[in-house]
Amino acid sequence: MVKIPVVREILEVNDRIAEENRAIFRENGVFVLNLMSSPGAGKTSLLERTIDALHEEIQIGVIEGDIQTSIDAIRISKKGIPAVQINTDDACHLDGNMIRAAFDSLDLKALDLLIIENVGNLVCPAEFDTGENHKVVILSIPEGDDKPAKYPLMFHEASVLLVNKMDLLPYIDCSLDVIKETSMKINPHLEIFEVSCKTQEGLSNWYDWLRQKVHAFKEGESDR
Repeated sequence: MVKIPVVREILEVNDRIAEENRAIFRENGVFVLNLMSSPGAGKTSLLERTIDALHEEIQIGVIEGDIQTSIDAIRISKKGIPAVQINTDDACHLDGNMIRAAFDSLDLKALDLLIIENVGNLVCPAEFDTGENHKVVILSIPEGDDKPAKYPLMFHEASVLLVNKMDLLPYIDCSLDVIKETSMKINPHLEIFEVSCKTQEGLSNWYDWLRQKVHAFKEGESDR
């Protein structure tokens, strides 16, 4: 009987910290994305492609969230990008307080864009605000077309859906139309990009969206 009030209190405290984070990001002119997906959907590969495409025009930093290891942070650091690893041990998501703890390891004033790579999970990360401007979800073709229906909160909370591994579509029993139709019923404002981090198909559209959002934020036109 006490679980619901306790969970509500945890979320309320997190929301307060996230708003404080958001104010700090705004003061430093940093646009922030919260990147979420199942394990193996391609978050780190997308980050690597995005860094390669945009690092000369946008100063990028990354916060990596994993239960254990610093494998992904090492991958990103090899790109010459500041990367902070957060190991959650047994927690299935990053929250506002964890992100706050990473501030001392980042020069926020030197960044235009901070990307938070959340723990691989289609459930918990959607519930916790970190102070981001947008949540972005990646769904890979091999996961199947039923995931939006099974995990609706993730797709409801996201601003962008990247359908990754499009190069595998001819070989997988997965309907792109079902993914799109179900996702748009859950969130009519969702922007959907069909991409392949392997072949780079469709990534230019993602880069254009990101450029526009970062530049608009830096010019004070929008927090979104």
